[in-house]
Amino acid sequence: MTNEETISVLNDLIEVSKDGEREFHDCAEEVTDPELLNFFTKTSQRCAEGAAMLQEQVRRLGGEPETEGSFSGAAHRMWVNLKTAVTGADKTSILKECERGEQHAVEAYEKALQEDLPSDVREMVEMQHNGVIANMERVHTLLQGQMQQ
Repeated sequence: MTNEETISVLNDLIEVSKDGEREFHDCAEEVTDPELLNFFTKTSQRCAEGAAMLQEQVRRLGGEPETEGSFSGAAHRMWVNLKTAVTGADKTSILKECERGEQHAVEAYEKALQEDLPSDVREMVEMQHNGVIANMERVHTLLQGQMQQ
């Protein structure tokens, strides 16, 4: 895989990470529950840290890193904001949207891992993939707990 192809894969993951950062930040602004607020805030920060690691790797490879999320991520947030304005910001709805966003992130990381990435890049992407899976599982657990109430 060429540096340019690797940079392209990493830039796609930067967009996904930036989308996650923004989505979890927005969710934190919508909740008052201390557990959810803490989770959303910390997860947003971890997404930002992940994006920064990816950006540094792109620079190391001689590329120009993405700095924003994706268009589809922005469109998804607009839809969520509209839906929230119409239906209210209940915890179940917020968690369902987070779960949907994390599923998208898992798929993006799995797609990246199908590429022939250099070993140091693969190691970082695998580590972040594991983090995204953990986020998705935590959101799922919180959602299940919320739906049982």
